[in-house]
Amino acid sequence: MDIDESLVKLDAHADDAEHAIRLAGELLVDAGRASAVYVDAMVTAYRELGPYVVIAPRIAMPHARPEHGALREGIAVLRLAEPVTFGHPENDPVSVVIPLAGVDADAHIAVLRTLSSVLMDPGAVTTILESDDATEIASLFTTLQKG
Repeated sequence: MDIDESLVKLDAHADDAEHAIRLAGELLVDAGRASAVYVDAMVTAYRELGPYVVIAPRIAMPHARPEHGALREGIAVLRLAEPVTFGHPENDPVSVVIPLAGVDADAHIAVLRTLSSVLMDPGAVTTILESDDATEIASLFTTLQKG
């Protein structure tokens, strides 16, 4: 899995959680990693299942089933200019939305493993939350894959 600065958008403006999920999903669509249907499926999953996607304080990880339009495995990083509420009792509000796509169960698990490794590093989380350099944020994921 590779991620570059085109998959990182900083200081985006979202009206609410669904808008934030759509903006994040558009990064995957623009990179050819998911279809527009996949973005709709992520929003539907959030509507039906609630804020389970808020996996840590300030961080949401929306996703959908592979058969709902995942084209290639991957993630993107959307950082919001103003946090939005997803409805999670402890981890709201959300400042970073990291959508993921996996083309099958194995790819989905591999993407989750990469993301978990990055998010378990407090320094990496600080970089994601505070850096103004999209390349630096992307490199957190690329470096992990290489090494």
